[in-house]
Amino acid sequence: MRYLQRQNDELRNVEIITGYNPYAEGSCFIKFGNTHVICTASVEEKLPQWLKGQNKGWITAEYGMLPRSTQTRMSRETKQISGRTQEIQRLVGRALRAAVDLTRIKDLSICIDCDVIQADGGTRTASITGGFVALYLAIEKLLKEGKIKINPIKEFVAAVSCGIYEGRKILDVDYIEDSSAQADMNFVLTESGGIVEIQGTAEENPFNEEEYQELFSLAKKGVAELIEKQKQALGLA
Repeated sequence: MRYLQRQNDELRNVEIITGYNPYAEGSCFIKFGNTHVICTASVEEKLPQWLKGQNKGWITAEYGMLPRSTQTRMSRETKQISGRTQEIQRLVGRALRAAVDLTRIKDLSICIDCDVIQADGGTRTASITGGFVALYLAIEKLLKEGKIKINPIKEFVAAVSCGIYEGRKILDVDYIEDSSAQADMNFVLTESGGIVEIQGTAEENPFNEEEYQELFSLAKKGVAELIEKQKQALGLA
């Protein structure tokens, strides 16, 4: 039993509140335990210059953490964003583009903003999982308004972290566990089990293939549960 009375294969309490921002085409407030992220999807009828003439649209993401989302205040990234922030927002963008047929949102750009208001580990996985919900709602609005004719979403996508903590393989790693984990991995998977991205690092000692497979199995279980949460929030389950 983990220190918050979770089983090794148990997610934190996950809550997804849709329509959180009344101005955005799609939005949600997602909670992974004490990690809280506001995700909004904004639609623009324009494309990056390099995409023009390619008969498709684009999905990108921006990510940020409020100064007091962590235990000690961090400075705002006003002049230049950090390498970590760049890496996470690129990850979120890649994850969401993998779920969409971009040719069906021709000449449209959708920006997913992920704003972390409280962090307790897993902010990138919460951003991807919530970002997809915001994207789905924005797509629904575009279909309703007749701006696109065919639903471009190929399948659901979500993300979860796994790790090795005190010798145990665990699902949905929080900050305390992550800060002293022997291994930490992030899995971005589709509903059908397709792999969008896997990130993994070991601390001090490498982990082996058998341990990796155990973590992957945990991730598949967690992502399936998260996709069910997404569907419930969207009124599809």
